[in-house]
Amino acid sequence: MQVSSYQRGLLTVVLGVVFLSFDGLLIRLADTDGWTIVFWRGLLMFCVLGLLCSAGKRLATLRNNPFSSLASALLLGLISSLFVLAVMNANVANVVVILSTAPLFAALFSRVFLGEKVALRTLVAIAVCMLGMGLVFMGEGAIGMLVGNLYALAAAAAIGGNLTLLRRYPAIDPMTVIAGGGLLSAAVALPMASPLDLDAQRYGVLALMGLVQMPLATVLINSATRYLSSTEVALFYLVETALGTLWVWWLLAETPTTSTLLGGGVVILVLVVHAWIGLRLERQRLRLYPGFIGQ
Repeated sequence: MQVSSYQRGLLTVVLGVVFLSFDGLLIRLADTDGWTIVFWRGLLMFCVLGLLCSAGKRLATLRNNPFSSLASALLLGLISSLFVLAVMNANVANVVVILSTAPLFAALFSRVFLGEKVALRTLVAIAVCMLGMGLVFMGEGAIGMLVGNLYALAAAAAIGGNLTLLRRYPAIDPMTVIAGGGLLSAAVALPMASPLDLDAQRYGVLALMGLVQMPLATVLINSATRYLSSTEVALFYLVETALGTLWVWWLLAETPTTSTLLGGGVVILVLVVHAWIGLRLERQRLRLYPGFIGQ
């Protein structure tokens, strides 16, 4: 059975976001300060992905897209740092729900910089998701988590910007820029970090995060922009709203507020409906043009 580009993009981004959803849990389990987490996560991502890039001769792609690759690496380093700092200053549930604003930024940037028309169903999905996210800010303790919430909002803007950049320059190699982003974030974090003061268990958690979880998640999500619009890819960050909240609730008893649960439920329901409509439209297009399997 042939697989359309839309279906390939859906599978890629869903797998990536499922891996990403463990990020908040692993940050909690690392149980150290935010800058130390940023340093080790970035350095380990650079080591594993840099090695793969060298072996696969991917570094040659930097010569063809030097400035766009550098911009993407800077944004990825910023996203990684902001997310960690957000989780250190707010509940994981709040952070991942606030990240649901990423589609808004992706839609805005794609419209302004790429001239892409945003589908009506996507605009409606964003609007309803924003209402769901608004419920988070009505929960108890929201004022005390303002700094973390602002970090999360800045991370969402950076996500939207990076996905739009990758959409504009599809020749950018995701693995190479992710390795560069890891190195940049580690360099920025080093002066504030305490990288040699941890025990074996904490180093193990950081190794799992930096060598496996984050490289897989980021490569898959960034690769999905080859098949889906940046706005649609950003929408799938909303899966983390449910799963990221679930892992820390279930395993660490970090209970989200009722308003956060309600808002997250709205977000996930809208995302499922949006993806279902997209798949139906794709099937209709393939029935009309049965020989066309592509974008």
